[in-house]
Amino acid sequence: MSSVELGDITVNYACRGSGPPVVLLHGLAEDHQSWDGVTGYLGGFTVYALDLRGHGQTTAGEGTGTLSQLSGDLAAFLHDVTGPAAVVGYSLGGTIGLRAATEPDTLIGHLIAIATSSVVGSAAAEFFAGRIAQLEAGDTSGFAAGLRDDTAAQIVTPADVDAVTSRRLDAVGDGSGYINAARAMIGIRSEPLNPLLENVEVPVDIIGASDDVFCPRRASDIIVDGVTGSRYHEIAGAGHLISVDQPDAYGTLIARLLGERQSA
Repeated sequence: MSSVELGDITVNYACRGSGPPVVLLHGLAEDHQSWDGVTGYLGGFTVYALDLRGHGQTTAGEGTGTLSQLSGDLAAFLHDVTGPAAVVGYSLGGTIGLRAATEPDTLIGHLIAIATSSVVGSAAAEFFAGRIAQLEAGDTSGFAAGLRDDTAAQIVTPADVDAVTSRRLDAVGDGSGYINAARAMIGIRSEPLNPLLENVEVPVDIIGASDDVFCPRRASDIIVDGVTGSRYHEIAGAGHLISVDQPDAYGTLIARLLGERQSA
């Protein structure tokens, strides 16, 4: 493991391999270890798997609860550590990648956004607000039970839900990063990314899952419609937690898309 000081936070990340750089951004209530089933497919690349602000071993700093701050963290990592790179973002990570890709000076060379939304509806905003309230009230048992329910709903194949939940709780830690990121997601209800998508000029691939009720096909279609030249790909037999449901298909598809863009 390595770490780097970026502004007000210390970012923890794993680096492996050699070749063109690829930065992996996990989802809410995860850390860099959520990519363990994917990195083995990415031979030929230097792979950087980050812990996002306040998740895993990355410090929380002075969180502003905004997507612009989280995308700024990514921009700083690209600037200080990797230089121009492909970015693969899952869920929250995909939304961060999209926001960063709208900047005219972005160092993102290719973005893969997975199970990602560019706008948040009222039900999702209420969901995030409820989880924030539990953490702020110190209701750790209630939050843990809720996260287990959320995790179970995101998996459609047989899996050890308790083990997956335990890993996610470890990534959440004291909850400060979860609260900060959840507030950022709530913020895109009032300020959706959709009007900014026309500013994205880098190649974008969107990956969805056939049985994802948290981020259904419509969410991907909005991004595809908004980003000129973007492409949609779907993984069958998977819910929102694609890495749990279909790890082989997931890793294979990401590797193929990265390879295609490198050779284009």
